Amino acid sequence: MKYFPLNNEQLTALAEIYPTPFYLYDEKGIRENMREFTKAFSIFPIFREHFAVKACPNPYILKILAEEGCGADCSSLPELMLSEIAGIKKDKVIFTSNETPAKEYKYAYANENIINLDDFTHIEFLKETLGKLPETLCFRYNPGPLKHGCNSIIGKPEEAKYGLTREQIIDAYRICKDEGVKHFGLHTMVASNELSPDFFIDTAKLVFELAVEIKEKTGVQIEFVDLGGGLGIPYKPDQKKVDYDVVAKGIRKEYDRTIVPSGLDPLAIYWECGRPITGPYGYLICRAIHEKHIYKEYIGTDSCMADLMRPGMYGAYHEITVSGKENAEKDHVYDIVGSLCENCDKFAVDRKMPEIKTGDLLIIHDAGAHGRAMGFNYNGKLRCGELLLREDKKVIQIRRKETIDDLFATLDIAGVETFK
Repeated sequence: MKYFPLNNEQLTALAEIYPTPFYLYDEKGIRENMREFTKAFSIFPIFREHFAVKACPNPYILKILAEEGCGADCSSLPELMLSEIAGIKKDKVIFTSNETPAKEYKYAYANENIINLDDFTHIEFLKETLGKLPETLCFRYNPGPLKHGCNSIIGKPEEAKYGLTREQIIDAYRICKDEGVKHFGLHTMVASNELSPDFFIDTAKLVFELAVEIKEKTGVQIEFVDLGGGLGIPYKPDQKKVDYDVVAKGIRKEYDRTIVPSGLDPLAIYWECGRPITGPYGYLICRAIHEKHIYKEYIGTDSCMADLMRPGMYGAYHEITVSGKENAEKDHVYDIVGSLCENCDKFAVDRKMPEIKTGDLLIIHDAGAHGRAMGFNYNGKLRCGELLLREDKKVIQIRRKETIDDLFATLDIAGVETFK
């Protein structure tokens, strides 16, 4: 059974103060999980997790992670700004973006963030933008057909828009060294929600070998490798959590085999995980407000895919429990749906559940990453707010619900009256 930090009485009382739908994050769970992750990878001389801000872009969450030693991985100007607000600054921020506007490079450079270039042509673009290249640069590597077994979310590397080819990346380091760049990193990201430890060990092997090749061919000493993210979480009841220790020890074995004898030791190891850090400790809470009996049995909620689009977009599975009925027999089959004018607006399809009555509170699990962050306003839907359950069991609001005024804020409403 999936864990939830509040009982039915506590959740019911909370929903009286903060009407559904809302996200609830468990601070204690996030902190303990981050400590477990850090401990596993402490077997490397230098290690840091750079939390993928896109997974949960709330400065309260980022500040918690900063207190646990996290850096940040950012892909846009607002994410850079949120990280700074949360106290994550300078080289603790890696700016991994693509098709990047000049102003965003300027901001990252001015704030001494590490810039991770996504394309060979961005070398000259960055030089023209800044007037010179930064002292530290990183490049994103796309291994193409050299990397197998990637899942469908990112797809085959050779069909992904990200990164440089092997040939391009060698030239990139050579050119940047000649341009005066002094410190270098190497990055790749080829997975999303992957549960196999072997996948990440193999990726590290590939990146380590490339770092050695770069040194041999260009004289560039790679100082850190960013292994990206992609560690999955067990959304389904029959899936198992990725064993951080197994991944860390497997990568350490490749490190000792390749990096140590090459003279690249000590090499800093970075991750940019988002999903495994906050995903299991965020919950979308909604209420059953309708039932429908036609060709199938439906439960309509007061939320929709504007609050959580993963099931509608990817067909992704999220466990759903009915508060107060966790141990009841699952003798009904429902589609649990929202009110969006899209037939894919379904949190669950043909799901075995206990009987659901109008007014029941539903807990959608594992929504702490790529949940509220991927929200949208189609159909004029107002995105829900976010709450944080502190370690002392107090609950605070860390993002209020959107209002009609928020939705209309960019419209010139007054101008409509004089429009002809």
